[in-house]
Amino acid sequence: MPLQTTPPEYLEWLRNLKGEIQQARHRAALAVNSELILLYWRIGREILERQATHGWGARVIDQLAADLHSEFPDVKGFSPRNLKYMRKFAQEWGDSAIVQQVVAQLPWGQNVLLLDSVPDEAQRLWYARAAVEHGWSRNILKHQIETKLYDRQGRAITNFTSTMTSPGRCRSICSRIPTFSTSSRLQAMRTNDISRRH
Repeated sequence: MPLQTTPPEYLEWLRNLKGEIQQARHRAALAVNSELILLYWRIGREILERQATHGWGARVIDQLAADLHSEFPDVKGFSPRNLKYMRKFAQEWGDSAIVQQVVAQLPWGQNVLLLDSVPDEAQRLWYARAAVEHGWSRNILKHQIETKLYDRQGRAITNFTSTMTSPGRCRSICSRIPTFSTSSRLQAMRTNDISRRH
């Protein structure tokens, strides 16, 4: 039964609850995406290992796709094409730490785009980090790759952010910077200005 007059406290509470629900849903979606990406990486890693160990050829992927589809008919993502991408994904991202920390934060479509478009691992990692940091959609990521954003600014990246935000580092660096009071700065500027005139 709706309230006759809605008290302001209720409206504030409702607004806060809506925000909490939206945040929880967003975190849940990110967690599901991360688990899916890690699953795809593990499947790709196992395909690579088993092909190397048992000498299985490319046909094992077709067989695996058919068997997985038979077992999970309502689940999409296990086509031969996608299983080949999983294998390539594990091959190109050999370090599981990078996968967990960076790549698992991207949707699968963006990971496939990176695999198809950026052969150099350092550049691929740079684009992955930038996409996560800036929240790029797949289309924005594609545009940034096509316009060679890495070449335009990737090499200009410094360690400024990590250096200045590391605990203790800022205090260490900042303690070496001389400090002047405002009046001494003004005096120094006047002295420089006067000496330039003469």
